[in-house]
Amino acid sequence: MSDDPIKDALNRIPYGFYSLTSCSEDDVNAMVFNWFMQTSFTPRLVAVGLSKTAYTHDLISKSGVFAVNIFDMEDQDTLTQFTKPRAKAPDKMEGANYSRGPQTGCPIFDSAAAYLECKVVEIVDIGGDHDIVVGEVINAEILKPGEVEDTLTLPDLGWSYAG
Repeated sequence: MSDDPIKDALNRIPYGFYSLTSCSEDDVNAMVFNWFMQTSFTPRLVAVGLSKTAYTHDLISKSGVFAVNIFDMEDQDTLTQFTKPRAKAPDKMEGANYSRGPQTGCPIFDSAAAYLECKVVEIVDIGGDHDIVVGEVINAEILKPGEVEDTLTLPDLGWSYAG
């Protein structure tokens, strides 16, 4: 524990660890992220906390689409090359094994357990360093049958992105 009880409490939230992919014409990108949740049943909406300075933010703003790649714990090595921002790793998509999503054209990783393709409903500037991107899920596929317990999370990696 630290001297900051708010940070300690926020670190108790069991965040998942996913890849957010985006595209705008021929430009594709992938990043890792964990601030993600479903926000509506009808229509099926999800929300992503996305840094305003992320390259992906620009692509999503231009194209109005994104995809969420969900991974099993055993496939965590797939995400390693996407932990660096595009400015530090401009060629990070080279050699990545993916296909383009049928509805959005966003990268869908071959090793993902499942994916969601989303159309942006709204990007909300909440006044902080991240925006909230609300997307309607327009397509999804299970690539590896499993349970929620199989899904990769930040605690599985011993990492934290909260507080």
